[in-house]
Amino acid sequence: MLKRLNHVAIAVPDLSAAAAIYRDTLGAKVSAPQSLPEHGVTVVFVELDNTKIELLEPLGEKSPIASFLDKSPSGGIHHVCYEVDDIIAARDHLKEKGARILGDGEPKTGAHGKPVLFLHPKDFNGTLVELEQI
Repeated sequence: MLKRLNHVAIAVPDLSAAAAIYRDTLGAKVSAPQSLPEHGVTVVFVELDNTKIELLEPLGEKSPIASFLDKSPSGGIHHVCYEVDDIIAARDHLKEKGARILGDGEPKTGAHGKPVLFLHPKDFNGTLVELEQI
């Protein structure tokens, strides 16, 4: 079911400062910021040869990233994203296996303009998992 690792997401308290570290210190290509109100975040992508790093900053007080940063003020790894061929088939398979899909269980449009779902971290060794349809 899983294809390649699409990205690792890191929650940060200051998106501009974090992007500058990757761009200016590490010499990486960093995308322009993109606001995603439906997900409560502003993101940039650090583009690597084999995957991406997604830097997430809260967008609004109700952002899930804001509560994450309350617990980890300096930031940290928030989730990993894996690609799947068919997100509905993946969702149905996971539900049959007892995995919990966050939200209403329906895919939302992610930062890449593709359908995404999030899986409960308690079902995946404490790791929030995002699935993105390729």
